[in-house]
Amino acid sequence: MAVAMITDREFVQFQRFIYDAAGITMANGKQALVSGRLAKRLAHYQLDSYGDYLKLLESRAQPAELQVAVDLLTTNETYFFREPKHFALLRDLALEARDKNRALRVWSAASSSGEEPYSIAMVLADVFGEDGGWEVLGTDISTRVLQRARSGHYPMERASQMPPAYLKRFCLKGQGSEAGTMLIDRSLRQRVQFQHLNLNAPLPKLGTFDVIFLRNVMIYFSLETKRQVVARLLAQLRPGGYFLIGHSETLNDINDTLIAVAPSIYRKP
Repeated sequence: MAVAMITDREFVQFQRFIYDAAGITMANGKQALVSGRLAKRLAHYQLDSYGDYLKLLESRAQPAELQVAVDLLTTNETYFFREPKHFALLRDLALEARDKNRALRVWSAASSSGEEPYSIAMVLADVFGEDGGWEVLGTDISTRVLQRARSGHYPMERASQMPPAYLKRFCLKGQGSEAGTMLIDRSLRQRVQFQHLNLNAPLPKLGTFDVIFLRNVMIYFSLETKRQVVARLLAQLRPGGYFLIGHSETLNDINDTLIAVAPSIYRKP
């Protein structure tokens, strides 16, 4: 069955759908992305149009399908040790905490397929030891990427920025049919918790954190959503804790309570 083209009206409806579901502002001109990612779902339900698929979502006749659609429309590719300055800072904070015999809790708030939380875990395991006083939580709105994150299995090219010593120590190189891939070592995988979470809704009880990473996700939010999300996360950051955003992002007009330490690095007073 040939899949229909998405109309401008249907695209606007999907923009509204993903904003309501996840607080994400989808830019205009993304019709090809929406149709490309959802075409298989139309085929799966033998639907003639994207409008029909939207009606299916809104009818809640298939409640699990709502999460499938959110997963498909929000997935982003990432890689290990993106923006190295953040990991250099994390190492300094970990060394300081270790010297003071203090534990360190870190939250990767938009963890995608897990490269960021595992990068964090490698730094902390290197400083504290694998059984030391540290904790890493990775959360994401997409259950599909969280499933991939828990498996810890990646194409080798995602590790191009990873320090070679970490690659050797914390990763297993794929052999045979798995050649060209790598697997995060089980002992490290077990130290990272993953949880399904919508940043655009009230948060469950998570406790407080020393460092929160919220990187390369605010670009998808409207100004008001950014303000709400940042305020929600800062309530979980302990005084003196660090808040890290992507290098292409800013907190101008979003929050004025934090102290700017360096570009994309902020501290809570």
